[in-house]
Amino acid sequence: MTSTTTAAGQSHPHESAAAQIAGAALYIDDLPEVRGTLYAAPILSKVAHGKLICIDTQATLARHGVRAVLLAADVPGHKMLAAFAGDEPVFAIDTVQYVGQALGVVVADSMAQALHAASHVTAQIEPLPAVLDVRQALAAQSFVLPPVTVRRGDAAQALARAPHRLQGTLEVGGQEHFYLEGQIAYALPQEQNQWLIHSSTQHPGEVQHWVAHALGLDNHAVRVECRRMGGGFGGKETQAGHLAVWAAVAAHKLKKPVKLRLDRDDDFMITGKRHPFTYDYTAGFDDTGRLCGLRLDMLVACGFSADLSGPVADRAIFHADNAYFLQDVDITSYRCKLNTQSHTAFRGFGGPQGMIVTEAILGDIARYLGLDPLAVRRRNVYSEEPVDANANSKRNTTHYGMQVEGNILAPLLSKLELSAHYQKRREAILTWNSENPVVKRGIAITPVKFGISFTATLFNQAGALVHVYLDGSIMVNHGGTEMGQGLHTKVAQIVADELGVPLHRVLPSASDTGKIPNASATAASAGTDLNGRAAQFAARHVRDNLAAFVSGLDGVGAGAVQFAGGQVITPKTTRSFEAVVALAYANRIQLWSDGFYRTPKIHYDKTTLTGRPFYYFAYGAACTEVAIDTLTGESRVLKVDILHDVGRSINPAIDIGQIEGGFIQGMGWLTTEELVWNAQGVPSTHAPSTYKIPTSGDVPAHFKIDLWPEPNTEDNVFGSKAVGEPPFMLAISVFEALRDAVAQARGDGKPVSLNAPATSERVLWALKK
Repeated sequence: MTSTTTAAGQSHPHESAAAQIAGAALYIDDLPEVRGTLYAAPILSKVAHGKLICIDTQATLARHGVRAVLLAADVPGHKMLAAFAGDEPVFAIDTVQYVGQALGVVVADSMAQALHAASHVTAQIEPLPAVLDVRQALAAQSFVLPPVTVRRGDAAQALARAPHRLQGTLEVGGQEHFYLEGQIAYALPQEQNQWLIHSSTQHPGEVQHWVAHALGLDNHAVRVECRRMGGGFGGKETQAGHLAVWAAVAAHKLKKPVKLRLDRDDDFMITGKRHPFTYDYTAGFDDTGRLCGLRLDMLVACGFSADLSGPVADRAIFHADNAYFLQDVDITSYRCKLNTQSHTAFRGFGGPQGMIVTEAILGDIARYLGLDPLAVRRRNVYSEEPVDANANSKRNTTHYGMQVEGNILAPLLSKLELSAHYQKRREAILTWNSENPVVKRGIAITPVKFGISFTATLFNQAGALVHVYLDGSIMVNHGGTEMGQGLHTKVAQIVADELGVPLHRVLPSASDTGKIPNASATAASAGTDLNGRAAQFAARHVRDNLAAFVSGLDGVGAGAVQFAGGQVITPKTTRSFEAVVALAYANRIQLWSDGFYRTPKIHYDKTTLTGRPFYYFAYGAACTEVAIDTLTGESRVLKVDILHDVGRSINPAIDIGQIEGGFIQGMGWLTTEELVWNAQGVPSTHAPSTYKIPTSGDVPAHFKIDLWPEPNTEDNVFGSKAVGEPPFMLAISVFEALRDAVAQARGDGKPVSLNAPATSERVLWALKK
């Protein structure tokens, strides 16, 4: 009998896993190099802010192996990058804006020669005052974009009426992407002034546009290809474009292929990070811990240019509620211009920075009132309760006007509380802490409600191509990019099921602007939602063509034709998929098609930040137990229990892997990954020796993950939900557990003054305050 088991819903291996393990999966630096390839390295500013007087290139050009030095004047097209705000030059023109800004590139016969020569270029720069702190930027009204305010109700009156109030500040640091494959581009001149760019990018379409803009060409003259990335995490959404432009400008000048690969030190110095945030807040609440009013200022460290700071800061506003109803709220976001790298997209895209401050506030409210923090969180979660006794409205609408539908927060929290034995463990921790004077423990459960869709509505679209070949094998191409997250695997599963063939018959191909034009970035956790649905539609068109053909052969309705188990079945006969394809080709039936999808229902006003920016919400919760050493401030995560909502999982193994990786990456952001700039604006943490990401030794022995069993209530592909970003914010439970441990160690019931990342030093300070 033929198996009718579907590909989707099963834990299939990642499509490149075997090749990656064998070292046979090619990344850009593995591609065979064209004869005559040259190598470029950037010349970096050593001054945070200054007037660029001149750059001495003569001594560099005299070095062995050096072919050229290119500066701003050598850019043949536009001197400014084709970024949204148009505020970032390809190479520094009159001023330098941060330590690490590219002044130009050196091109040489080898990578070593290029790097060595670039590091010895002399630039005369007249120093100017540098802004390196958000408070300083706020006082000087130094912004990359205007401030934005979102209000609901009357926060001032609500705070005045509130039985209790807490005021405070919080600082949350940035984070280096630390992808395994660094930034790289390989620019190859083609015939008739056309270009092929191999780019490790999450957004090939943007790289295409940026390169064409810098070379003064139409977009159709530039083709960008990316088979896979060795990690991205948002760091290759815009910032991969810089390298592609630099390599293309050099290749254009020298009429030779040029590769540009950043070493890890330069990558740290040049590229943007997760945006650091500083918060000032006043929260009003009642005796039960329910929030009555909230006034919140977000000071966003954006760096020297806008990059993606606008939508990142907007999403932070959208997610300041996290899982909680904010009745009377006033939030202002200041997008501060600093003389540092221009910070950029990072997994969560502002969501983590929005959520963490409210979680910290609720934790302090619980300690102020002597209540269990979980009880205070439950008291504030979105629900169908009326806002108050006299109100017709319910506690189910966000502060930006979107109704929270498909809300599973209350049952999800209850289920995790029971499965993680939270109450019993909390009692055991109280006993432990009373008996152990040095090592103290803490525990916290925190929820996540994360909106899925690009906040820039126009990006919520995708295209795909499905080709069926004469032997019945299938190739799928779509606009998304593979960075290890399993996007190509999931799309292949969806296509296999749509055509009723085994998964091994479907081959995903490289992302290519020559096949899918104008594709959105693979970001916002929407890669599978968008590209999976587009590929499904493309496969469905082919299937419908075949069904119509077979129905004519057998004299049955097209709806009676089934595709399953590699066969095409009608009430009259069964044929193999391959046989049907061969017959269809012989009868000139189209065996390929395109598919297009745009996310429904979404809309919002960008000026007021109100409306429905998200198609749906992904939910989750984590219970984390930690221990701290009160003598040294060192900490360890002991146990983690996660219950996460991925809808109806397309690939449970991949989804669980994303949850594991997202949580550990979030844990690193909040514990060990500290970014430091010195008083001259020089990054002091610019290598693995000074910047500490989590290792396998930091993963807790007890790390349990369960998936919420219900499908997406919205009509999403396979009933699934996005999984790339939401698990990252589950790690906020680590931060709250550390604050709980500090509070229990101190025993004074006061708010815990602990900034993130909660390094050993900061934990020790918090214990003494």
